[in-house]
Amino acid sequence: MFRLFLLLHLFLFNLYACKGGYDSCVQKAKDAKIMQENSLFIPVKNNQRIVYSHKKPKSKILKYDPFLSLYLIQDKKPFAYPYDINMRLQLGTAVLNNKTAKEGRIIKHQIGLNFFGRYSQKFPAPAIISSSCCSLEAILSAKGVIEKEYLHYFLTTKKVRYADIGIRVHDENKSILVDASDPFMPDNPFKVGDCITEYDRKSVKNAASLMKKILFAPVGSKHSVKIKRGSKFFSFVVQSRKRYGGGYLSDTFLEQKGIYFDEALHVSKIEKEFQNYGLYVGDRLIQVNGVRVKNQNELRKYIQNFKDYSSLLFERNNFQFFVNIK
Repeated sequence: MFRLFLLLHLFLFNLYACKGGYDSCVQKAKDAKIMQENSLFIPVKNNQRIVYSHKKPKSKILKYDPFLSLYLIQDKKPFAYPYDINMRLQLGTAVLNNKTAKEGRIIKHQIGLNFFGRYSQKFPAPAIISSSCCSLEAILSAKGVIEKEYLHYFLTTKKVRYADIGIRVHDENKSILVDASDPFMPDNPFKVGDCITEYDRKSVKNAASLMKKILFAPVGSKHSVKIKRGSKFFSFVVQSRKRYGGGYLSDTFLEQKGIYFDEALHVSKIEKEFQNYGLYVGDRLIQVNGVRVKNQNELRKYIQNFKDYSSLLFERNNFQFFVNIK
């Protein structure tokens, strides 16, 4: 009897696996009811669902990632054939929802929490990126592709915490360059323009793989980093600290001071322990260290230019005032 049940289970599973191509994956997405109110509810193992949503789900929340706007919830009516996150190399993928699919590929990989990936096909978000065997390869979010390594980390870690060594990087001419260095991180040895050549005594291939190693490391762990600055090479030992910004949170380095911004540089949130700055939600940042700024990238760039403190000029109801932050 058990053997018959097992064979029937495998047969039904194969209805969604490989042979039917992406049409079967669209049917699986429909049967699993992954599309709900402009959000994704993706069934995974242990009677749970990964939820990509900007609204708090009504179900019991087991885990939350504010950086990637992901929730893990209990599934009271679990889907019989949950999605597997395929951590193996996948040659073919399609982006799909419960109605249609478009075959394509990831053409630009996700660089940490600052640059989401890009897919070759235009498609309305949110959606999932699937293999032909209907495994979960990535999520297509409003900002771009959230890759499977981040989904796997979200599922397997007890509490979502990303690590930070105080740098933001990008690829340029087959090199990994530092484009921002956290001025508030104690003993931060990095400077803008540094070329990262090794991490933990291994050569680094690209910014995407480097940021995964940094972000997924335990907070408090120590790492060796080799850089090229000008014509000279330097080696540092750095200790990772908690990451505060990026993804769907602002990332200006001021987040560790408890200050978060929206895209137009209005204060969107102030942590309770930092409310002695005299700031209120809605205050708009105008200048940083004497330089006018219009977006978070400019803020992150110019906030590095200070010696004893950083001078911020805010505006509230046509009244301007300075806030100095060490």
